[in-house]
Amino acid sequence: MIKVAISGACGRMGQEVVRTIFNDPQTEAVSVIDIKHEGENIGEITGIKNLNLTVKKDLKSALEETKPDVLVDFTDPTNVYNNAKICLNSGVSPVIGTTGLKDEQLEELKKLAEEKHLGCLIAPNFATGAVLMMMFAKTASKFFDNAEIIEYHHNQKKDAPSGTAIKTAQMMSTEKENFANGNIAETELISGARGGNFDKNIHIHSIRMPGYVASQEVIFGSTGQTLKIRHDSIDRTCFMPGVLMAVKYIAENKKFIYGLENIF
Repeated sequence: MIKVAISGACGRMGQEVVRTIFNDPQTEAVSVIDIKHEGENIGEITGIKNLNLTVKKDLKSALEETKPDVLVDFTDPTNVYNNAKICLNSGVSPVIGTTGLKDEQLEELKKLAEEKHLGCLIAPNFATGAVLMMMFAKTASKFFDNAEIIEYHHNQKKDAPSGTAIKTAQMMSTEKENFANGNIAETELISGARGGNFDKNIHIHSIRMPGYVASQEVIFGSTGQTLKIRHDSIDRTCFMPGVLMAVKYIAENKKFIYGLENIF
């Protein structure tokens, strides 16, 4: 049985993680952490009658008390880095779904995980379809001269562009040196009109709108044709098979992994 703690347990994603861990026969929810609802029963919050866990506010003390094998973090870009360090220093392997980590922070977490001989898995997106979309985009990059990314999220998402868009662009950039072949010199009449220009001239456009969960479209072009690769997350339950896959993998493998595609 894999003992799992959930940080950000009272948020929309966190509650789905609690339900998923509770319902899987190979995992057990042993601790729930959130800055809100301290002292309340997570079973009542999530509607799970047979779950009786008190929401804790302090991550470090919660980990020391319950000694989980893995912590799943769906919190906030401003907290996730420190949460991950607390986990690793407490002997717990983190599975991180919160986006917004900087490159230098990823490198520090990799070093710390290696020093502690612990697993650490960070995934910009846990939806298996979204991961396949990124893998397909990487393959398509070999055959098209131009590409841009449009990502759509709900208007409560704090970081832009999304971690999924950045990860997609990183994967694509390994296949080609320039994704704006043939483009003329451009003048933006409104700053940012062409989106953010990532490495290798991959333009990323971020949409924030009520009604979306998470969607992304990668548009490829070459002479006489375009190709669109799109994934839509309609409900947060789509992320749960990937979360469960990551929890089970990282409990057994003491590796630092960035991207769910690396355990497919």
